[in-house]
Amino acid sequence: MKHPKFILTKDGTLRFGMVNLHEDLLQVGDRCLGGGYYEIDPMGYRLLLDRESYDFGPPRWDMVDSLRLPSDYRGLKVIYRHIDGTTLTLDEQFNIYYY
Repeated sequence: MKHPKFILTKDGTLRFGMVNLHEDLLQVGDRCLGGGYYEIDPMGYRLLLDRESYDFGPPRWDMVDSLRLPSDYRGLKVIYRHIDGTTLTLDEQFNIYYY
């Protein structure tokens, strides 16, 4: 069954899609630094990321200096919710570039 998943690549790209496995989001030459699930909160104007990839584990935010997101997500507050319930506001922690 397909689910809304994301991965973090070594160059800081967040790649999103409706896929069966996180590895389905990989492109040639990618090195994955973890991933999880996502949802868009239109009322709060937020992109919510959470949980972790069964294929690659949790996102390794400490391994990147900036993030690259599709331009469709421009202007959304980007939040990662850890399994322990704490949150990381990514748009405040990183420079975000859009493609």
